[in-house]
Amino acid sequence: MVDEMSPVAFYVQLAELLTKEIEAGKLKPRQPLPSESHLQQQYGVSRGTVRAAIRLLRDRGMVVTFTGRGTYVVDRP
Repeated sequence: MVDEMSPVAFYVQLAELLTKEIEAGKLKPRQPLPSESHLQQQYGVSRGTVRAAIRLLRDRGMVVTFTGRGTYVVDRP
């Protein structure tokens, strides 16, 4: 869960939580991430926070977004 008292921005916290799920195998390669609305409800954050977290994961090369199809976990060696 996102820590409201942490000095770390919510989107960074969310990106770290999703990174841990990817690394633990809970979110598998070539599988879509949960929807923005699902992530909003699950973590209690705004849509902007979810989008910023996904953007950060994309910048880190962890996920790729296909217009109209969603965001998928990258196949990593």
